[in-house]
Amino acid sequence: MIATVFQTQLHELVEVSGLRWSHVEAHPPSMPAVGCPRPDGTTSRARTFTVPAMVVVVDDAGGNGMPVVCLPMLGMSRAGTALAFGPALAGDGLREVYLDLPGHGDAPGEGAADSQTILDTVCDWLQRHLQRPALLAGASYGAYLAAGVARQRPDLVEGLLLVCPGVRVGAHERALPNQTPPAAEQGWLEAAPAELHGHLDRALGHRTRAVVEVVLQALAAGGPGDEAYQDALTDGLGYALADQDDELLFDGPVTIVAGRNDRVVGYADQFHALQAYPRGTYCVVDAAGHYLPWEQPELFRALTQDWLQRRDT
Repeated sequence: MIATVFQTQLHELVEVSGLRWSHVEAHPPSMPAVGCPRPDGTTSRARTFTVPAMVVVVDDAGGNGMPVVCLPMLGMSRAGTALAFGPALAGDGLREVYLDLPGHGDAPGEGAADSQTILDTVCDWLQRHLQRPALLAGASYGAYLAAGVARQRPDLVEGLLLVCPGVRVGAHERALPNQTPPAAEQGWLEAAPAELHGHLDRALGHRTRAVVEVVLQALAAGGPGDEAYQDALTDGLGYALADQDDELLFDGPVTIVAGRNDRVVGYADQFHALQAYPRGTYCVVDAAGHYLPWEQPELFRALTQDWLQRRDT
């Protein structure tokens, strides 16, 4: 069970991930960043970088494998992101890299709170610290940024894995499903704070106690982030990238995975985005919503492995 702070009441925000919240049990920002646990039982090394004027905190597995850089949902830490992508990437000898974006996890909210500045920060880190183009993987807002990097700096990107991606950040611009979600297990929301019930009802397609438990663990993992910075980002005019509707072609291997029951970002806009990716694969998953990696982990790993194999073709 996790504890959650709400200023007054939880409400649906106009942000790509559909939710942002603070964690009572997370360590304060003044404490050193710690690495993320990995599926093999080891813990990665956390390092803090300033690139050039904003700060990101990075877990880097190191080694000589193909780098795959994983970007988080809005408000989620790199530890939560590792819980989503780590099991799907395990065993391939990859150099897994997980970032706390500015104002997320252990990274302070410094500098301009807009998506272009955050995207530029990611590009700066990729250019300064990797010796080759990277595979980029992202969920929700992280996928929105990853697609933006591929449009603006395709020289830095080998391929894209876009999981429940935001295509447009404005809630009123999204095509959302209106079908009745699958039947839920009795008592499936009992472990969640009452204030989260509405969000989880919109976000989840696989509606069981076990799925709710792992989603709550991921949301609570890692550093607390900077709520004021995140508010400034989502409330500001710079939340949307100016080129979000540009259809510049990216010719690397791309996989877009969407949840059929995702009532946060939907699945229809993601299909239309496929026209920018000549080597794109699109999959919409039954009984899955916005937290697809935890709702259908075996299928998510299979789709991720297919994407990794296609980079060599």
